[in-house]
Amino acid sequence: MSATFDMHEAGWVVQDLISTINQHRDYLSEVDGAIGDGDHGINMSKGFSLCGERLRQSPAPSLAAALDTLSITLMDGIGGSMGPLYGSFFMAMSTTLEGHATLDRQLFLTALDDGIAAVQAIGEAKVGDKTLMDSLIPARDAFRVAFGRDQPFAACLQAMQQAAEAGRDATRALQARIGRASRLGERSIGVLDAGACSCALILGSLARSLQAGLRH
Repeated sequence: MSATFDMHEAGWVVQDLISTINQHRDYLSEVDGAIGDGDHGINMSKGFSLCGERLRQSPAPSLAAALDTLSITLMDGIGGSMGPLYGSFFMAMSTTLEGHATLDRQLFLTALDDGIAAVQAIGEAKVGDKTLMDSLIPARDAFRVAFGRDQPFAACLQAMQQAAEAGRDATRALQARIGRASRLGERSIGVLDAGACSCALILGSLARSLQAGLRH
């Protein structure tokens, strides 16, 4: 039987996400400063920290409830495009997980698919455009391939994390085609995309937290 994750009182997974973003606040802003406004880390940290404050007022929420709080907070608390994008991603995941007591490989893949669909519904970015999608799509695809090979849940998560990081690194060679950085043309080549960096951090944190809580 494949391992599962108990989602009851699993809001700590989102607290791990908050810690990860806050720990990398300066790094994300530094990356963003190369071809953007230099405030990606500041804005992400602001939104995620506000979510942490709200979660402390609601002890031991389920994973779905914590993700819902995160989604609403990000939509309200992050400027620019990243608030709606990440907010929609986490809201769709929360909706998919709601009503389930445990998380398995299939349900997590469905949640990833639904999260990506929500992002795609409000943006035009695709793989190769130098955005968070360069991390998110390959990560989902790698999880799906591992799942198709009947790899354990933990191995599927590891494949997702590795693909997210590889996708992030691949943005260095890309020219930005979406957003403000696209106006730089070829000058956007040679640096990482901040959205892909934060996405890789988020997926990596999710992978580690879920792996730590898996039960057989």
